[in-house]
Amino acid sequence: MSELRNGDYETFKRLFFNLTGIDLCLYKEEQMKRRLNTLRMRHGFSSFEDLAHHLREDHALLDETLSRMTINVTEFFRNRQRWTVLEKKISQMASRKGAITVWSAACSTGEEAYSLAILMSKYLPQNQFSILATDIDEKVLQRARDGIYPELAIHGLNADERRFFINKGSQFEVQPQLKQSVHFRKHDLLLDPPPKSFDLIVCRNVLIYFTEEGKQSIYHKLGQALKPEGILFVGSTEQIFNAARYQLKASETFFYEKL
Repeated sequence: MSELRNGDYETFKRLFFNLTGIDLCLYKEEQMKRRLNTLRMRHGFSSFEDLAHHLREDHALLDETLSRMTINVTEFFRNRQRWTVLEKKISQMASRKGAITVWSAACSTGEEAYSLAILMSKYLPQNQFSILATDIDEKVLQRARDGIYPELAIHGLNADERRFFINKGSQFEVQPQLKQSVHFRKHDLLLDPPPKSFDLIVCRNVLIYFTEEGKQSIYHKLGQALKPEGILFVGSTEQIFNAARYQLKASETFFYEKL
């Protein structure tokens, strides 16, 4: 983009921060600019600054912008092989703990959080585990709370996993009892203090969208949010270098343990 466009985007970042408290300086710029530029052109705004001014008055546009900023690509038991490893860790954890607390960070529309609940149910009664699921986007959180998914979404689940869903024609709803074990809440990984304290944190396929400075800030928070010997499960492209600086150590690929 031209120097004028770059300056325009800098103005947008400042105005957007004043409006929402979200610091776009900590997001990878080219990725974010592409997403927001598509939205800007679709709505006919002449500049990013013009878009920013309209966000103050148009709450629907602000919601759309926040949704555009996030990818929200997810599925039940995404990358199933890694969940097989996680299940072994949950089994070991359940055998030595009376209860397990879990944080599904950047949970999107809820598939990850409900996958965790299904897995936990294999090893613990419902009153012995709790899952906090958070995301920055209130619209996707509401979809997650509703827990209603198209048939294609559960296509990869086995028969034992499908029993947690109620068939409603072309859609499937998460059983109310399973819903009760998951609590959805709005949370900004960069802006908000981390909730505490968790035996397991799942934060996958989101940190790739942040700058190194943004990642470091989030890793520190995730480390703070874990109990001693707690486990952090990250995405396949999100290896943590110098894990000790975040009070973590690698236990195996994509898994880290609190020191």
